[in-house]
Amino acid sequence: MNPQSPPAQQWRVPAILPVAKLAGALVLVALGLLFANGDRVQLVLAGLGAVALAGWGLRDLVAPVRLAVDAEGITVIRGFAGRHRLPWPAVEAIRVERRTRRGLTAETLEIDAGESLHLFGRHDLDAPPEEVAEALRAAQAAAH
Repeated sequence: MNPQSPPAQQWRVPAILPVAKLAGALVLVALGLLFANGDRVQLVLAGLGAVALAGWGLRDLVAPVRLAVDAEGITVIRGFAGRHRLPWPAVEAIRVERRTRRGLTAETLEIDAGESLHLFGRHDLDAPPEEVAEALRAAQAAAH
């Protein structure tokens, strides 16, 4: 590793998100039981929603780190909890896309690796996407 290269960094989901998702799943089950009044369809729908929300929260617990960078490249999450390594030569562009809808602006970090595009929002990174993009560009520049 180059002594001038920045240290390895990683970005993860905020700790409160999986807790909120799992609590939401429990609330859905409770609401389903409370308001179903013997209607199995409502109970099944509440259960399916709870399972989906719990699965989403479980992913945040199993694989909280969404993005990591070091001198050799970037590691991104792939699938439910897998990892994919992108060496620096494979990274074609690092940019932040801004979109405004209904008065709200959303930023998304885009990592273009040719055949794949990796997207991360603020809640994936627990940091502003522009800040993360700057750190990634600095690491890429130091590696070359």
